[in-house]
Amino acid sequence: MGFRCGIVGMPNVGKSTIFNAMTSAQIESANYPFCTIEPNVGMVPVPDKRLDVLSKMAKTKNEVYAQMEFVDIAGLVSGASKGEGLGNQFLGHIRQVDAIAHVVRCFEDSNIVHVDGSIDPVRDREVINTELILADLETVSKRLSKTASQAKSGDKVYKAQLVILEQMHALLNDGKPARLLELDDTGKALMKELCLLTAKPVLYVANVSEEDIVTGNQWVDQLTEAAKAENASVVMISGAIEEELSGLSPEERQDFLADMGLEEPGLNRLIKAGYDLLGLINYFTVGEKETRAWTIRRGTKAPQAAGVIHTDFERGFIRAEVIAYDDFVACGGEVGAKEKGKLRLEGKEYVVQDGDCMNFRFNV
Repeated sequence: MGFRCGIVGMPNVGKSTIFNAMTSAQIESANYPFCTIEPNVGMVPVPDKRLDVLSKMAKTKNEVYAQMEFVDIAGLVSGASKGEGLGNQFLGHIRQVDAIAHVVRCFEDSNIVHVDGSIDPVRDREVINTELILADLETVSKRLSKTASQAKSGDKVYKAQLVILEQMHALLNDGKPARLLELDDTGKALMKELCLLTAKPVLYVANVSEEDIVTGNQWVDQLTEAAKAENASVVMISGAIEEELSGLSPEERQDFLADMGLEEPGLNRLIKAGYDLLGLINYFTVGEKETRAWTIRRGTKAPQAAGVIHTDFERGFIRAEVIAYDDFVACGGEVGAKEKGKLRLEGKEYVVQDGDCMNFRFNV
């Protein structure tokens, strides 16, 4: 089960610097627009201290973190929806991701040019959002015209779709993203079919200087206020710090963070925020050979969670042995949890909880 988060933004806002640090991929990062043309893709481990605890308890030989895929998409500029700045390619790349991390420049640096000549996070946010909205408006307009003709036949499906499309068109025409529209199952299916860019969940990444990483600045405040309009969150990060951290050993990294007054790298917060944005959780399988975190969507039932490991597990699902993470740790492991009655047998309707330690019984 793969989940992709696209990193977007205007040119020279620090997207590739952040991506480089995240993946240690050393993708070219230069001081000119459209340095990134083809999307760069990196698989990133999702930080989870619980996995470390479980691995130590089980004396595991192999520890496997959950993975999330990040895609570094080239800088968008005004007019991208009409093809400006290779816009059509970039918009196509955005259609292929599940969520958007929108990097916004919130730092001054005379050595790094801004494509619009000044630092203004609210303007930059609006430039990107406007291009995505315009692209969606074109998509919806075409479908609306087609469905309006089909609805004249009196077909109930087309008539229902027409109402939804008119609502979408009105919202987008008002400069608002499609994700703000409250839809029933029919509407959600139509939204998915249309692959609307503004239907994707979004979070904003305020890229700040080293000096502002703890306190923030006026630009971060402006971006946070603007993001409230679409119920979006803001993660503050310093690309410069993350780039430096990526070249240090684990011990040096901890000392560096302590000196900066930080508890963890900003990238950890970004990855976790992307995870939350997509409604993802982890469950664990624990053993001497391997302890692993498995990614599922919140609300997933036991058979489907088992299917993430192997389709046979879902097809032949009988029941799941479940120990909550806190109980597993408090009881000193699986044996202790069994002795204290903390191991539960759950059936097909069980909704897996974040942190569950699980074994599956199946027969095929």
